[in-house]
Amino acid sequence: MKLCIAEKPSVARDIAKVLGATTPKQGYMEGNGYCVTWTFGHLCTLKEPHDYGPQFKSWNLFSLPIIPNSFGIKLIPNKGVENQFKVIEKLVEECDEVINCGDAGQEGELIQRWVLQKAKCNKPIQRLWISSLTEDAIKEGFASLKPAEDYKNLYLAGNARAIGDWLLGINATRLFTKKFGGNKAVLSIGRVQTPTLAMLVQRQKEIDAFTTEEYWELKTKYRDVIFNAAIDRLKTLERAEKGLEYLKVNPFEIVSFEIKEGKEKNPRLFDLTGLQVEANKKYGYSAENTLNYIQSLYEKKHVTYPRVDTTYLSESLYPKITGILQKMYPYQDLIAPLLEAPIPKSKAVFDDTKVTDHHAIIPTEIPPSQNLSREEKLIYDLIAKRFIAVFYPECKISNTLVEGKVGTIPFKTSGRQVLEAGWRAVYAKEPKEETTDKDKEKEEEQTIPEFIVGETGPHDPKIHQGKTTPPKPYTEATLLRAMETAGKQVEDEELREMLKNNGIGRPSTRANIIETLFKRKYIEKKRKNLIATQTGIQLIDTIEDELLKSPELTGEWESKLRRIEKGEYEANLFKEELIQMVTELTEKVVYGKGKVITLQEEEKEEIKEKKKREPAQKKELQSWEETKCPKCKEHNLIKGKTAVGCSDFKNCGFKITFEIFGKKLSDKQLLDLVLKGKTSKLKGFTTHPEAIAEGILTLTDDFQTQLS
Repeated sequence: MKLCIAEKPSVARDIAKVLGATTPKQGYMEGNGYCVTWTFGHLCTLKEPHDYGPQFKSWNLFSLPIIPNSFGIKLIPNKGVENQFKVIEKLVEECDEVINCGDAGQEGELIQRWVLQKAKCNKPIQRLWISSLTEDAIKEGFASLKPAEDYKNLYLAGNARAIGDWLLGINATRLFTKKFGGNKAVLSIGRVQTPTLAMLVQRQKEIDAFTTEEYWELKTKYRDVIFNAAIDRLKTLERAEKGLEYLKVNPFEIVSFEIKEGKEKNPRLFDLTGLQVEANKKYGYSAENTLNYIQSLYEKKHVTYPRVDTTYLSESLYPKITGILQKMYPYQDLIAPLLEAPIPKSKAVFDDTKVTDHHAIIPTEIPPSQNLSREEKLIYDLIAKRFIAVFYPECKISNTLVEGKVGTIPFKTSGRQVLEAGWRAVYAKEPKEETTDKDKEKEEEQTIPEFIVGETGPHDPKIHQGKTTPPKPYTEATLLRAMETAGKQVEDEELREMLKNNGIGRPSTRANIIETLFKRKYIEKKRKNLIATQTGIQLIDTIEDELLKSPELTGEWESKLRRIEKGEYEANLFKEELIQMVTELTEKVVYGKGKVITLQEEEKEEIKEKKKREPAQKKELQSWEETKCPKCKEHNLIKGKTAVGCSDFKNCGFKITFEIFGKKLSDKQLLDLVLKGKTSKLKGFTTHPEAIAEGILTLTDDFQTQLS
């Protein structure tokens, strides 16, 4: 009998169906010579400090650092986990061969290996490695199973990552909590979490320290085209007015006129971070929510494996592209022009040297069904259009650069025109992205006529007054990009691709890191912006060791983990380096100066005191994406056109309409109803069956609304 172990029950069902293992048993499926069972994600975890000795149960500064001689694993203490593990253990003992059908990535490899290790498996192990859950992909995967040995380095890298995170997280968290926490709360330190927080704190400090300054610029209009003076900004109005007087008495002269034709490269296919960035910019979705939506689409077989960090496809996929495009029925208007000729096989799309475990995220040949949630449809649409756009021709543009002068003052302007839309045609019907600088946008879009070098004429000069602006706060989109490039500001996609090996965190973990910072109250969200709290700022200020908070150095660790994956670096060496670092850090902090960090709760008390003396400010409402569903308590809420409801509405069923008994509720009133279970006293109800016109709305035990 062959035993297949999948990472979750739904994936096990898909695999069992393909293999013909259709007889349900307790904790597994059986048939056709196979047993197919599952884990629930992590069944095992690294042992905790107290598992190595009772002396580590209490947090003591002088028992640090805690460094086990060898790291052990244990089952997660949960009845369901324990029962399922017993099923796996029994099946491992009875089978002839194990097929590891875990998630095809580093974390998936680690989950399965720990379970098999705990089950004392000594049977031959094969590995199923697939990029989608369609029937064809599963059949192809089983036709080309690989020996488990081929993925040993992947496991070693995952194990080294887990041990590294344990060593630093356990020791540094205990160390800083006992030294600086004032016995009030845990100060959480993490290998990726802390440098991410450091980036947010650094940006916050730059914003807080910024002093706005006024400046003046000279502009002029010649033949209905606005030109800008190509000189430094003027610091005083007096100098600007002198310049304006000079401009008024001199004619405008064209010095050069140049038109250059160019091309705008196609966007790249999505990796997970790219998709999270786009979904945050377009729809305001958090990184965690986007990961949940794309994971759901993957499990429904509509897209390929999502936890990837490459924007390229394997060359072996090329023959399947036409078939996938033909099955994308809702997009046939955009796809028809592509199918008139063979699909181009460009190195910008197909490149085996840029693909490691998996290729970029693309649709599968199974088109989306009607029962997707609104969010899943929007995420699928992003992936589908990007997939179509990469096969369109490049966008052809013309750039016009004009230089002029008024007396001795140089002026210039530029214009851009799309000659052939190319891939931009895919996005033609989408609303244009808003920019903050409307004046600059207008000038860039102006139509520039034919100018002749040497021509002169009258012009209409003016002074433009402006103010310098502080750096922008991070949003989830810009923070994800900063994590990907270890804090470097990189717009160029090719350069960004090269920096990914030294990014901090992995695509699959970055969303969780951001959520952890929220939970720890080190950051908060104001509209789309991420703001470091006073606790977060003080924590980073307290950490003197650059290794803990430097994105570049954390990026180097990440690079070493990738090299372990490739067999180019020793996992034990990585562990030894972290042990040395943790030991040195402990000595430095234990014998250094102490101070107590103000925690976010205390900070709020101080703000309350201040508010007694200051005029009340308008409180910003919690967003629906941050609010847990009160019914299932698992998924977040989403706001639709007529109601607020659970993002897993199909299974949960919770929703509240904006209008109840003829009264339209505000967001504040709806939030009160969801978070507190009742509103304040309201008036204006017009359609209550008992003609009640005012009262308090409450949520009943079965999550219906009633007025009393």
